[in-house]
Amino acid sequence: MNFFLKSVSYLLHPLLMPVSGAFLYFMITPRFIPEDIIGVKLFGLIVITVLIPIVLFFFLKTSGLITSIHLEDVKQRKIPLLLQSLLYLLVIKMIVDVYHYPELYFFFLGCLISSLSAIFMVLFNIKASLHMLAMAAITMFTVVLSIHFEINLTLLIALMIACNGLVATSRLHVKAHTNLELLLGFAIGIIPQITLVQFWL
Repeated sequence: MNFFLKSVSYLLHPLLMPVSGAFLYFMITPRFIPEDIIGVKLFGLIVITVLIPIVLFFFLKTSGLITSIHLEDVKQRKIPLLLQSLLYLLVIKMIVDVYHYPELYFFFLGCLISSLSAIFMVLFNIKASLHMLAMAAITMFTVVLSIHFEINLTLLIALMIACNGLVATSRLHVKAHTNLELLLGFAIGIIPQITLVQFWL
């Protein structure tokens, strides 16, 4: 059980959630999008939201600015979150334009707002759970996609809700967060997604 709960923190890592949301969107959207376009978009998203952050992580770790990929120390979160925000801005500007992919555009805009909110909390020495932030964001995105496209995604949504619980349990188990930090992460992950729904639902 100990190994399983620790594994959850890696399998459902915040770095993987944005591209997972994009993959989900392309899988369920009823709109016709050529496969080669989907491939290019997903490749670009993987490079910008996964591969570049991993390279930056090793650079920051080598420089001594951070010590862990989970960013347990609140003081070490400012630079990685700022870089992540810049990468989300790059995604919005270059990969998912609002005219062709409004759902994805506002999903990533919500992720950007969540990231900036986490930075704001760091300024007050508050460590919101980034795992919960990411999981809450993709869960809410899935719920709204189900409503928007009128597709029954009940089982998938139930699975994601269960994953939220697993992530929370995992982070508590490894003593990475308090209950309040988990709730704050959940809130700043889900609120921007709910707020931006009015622009595309």
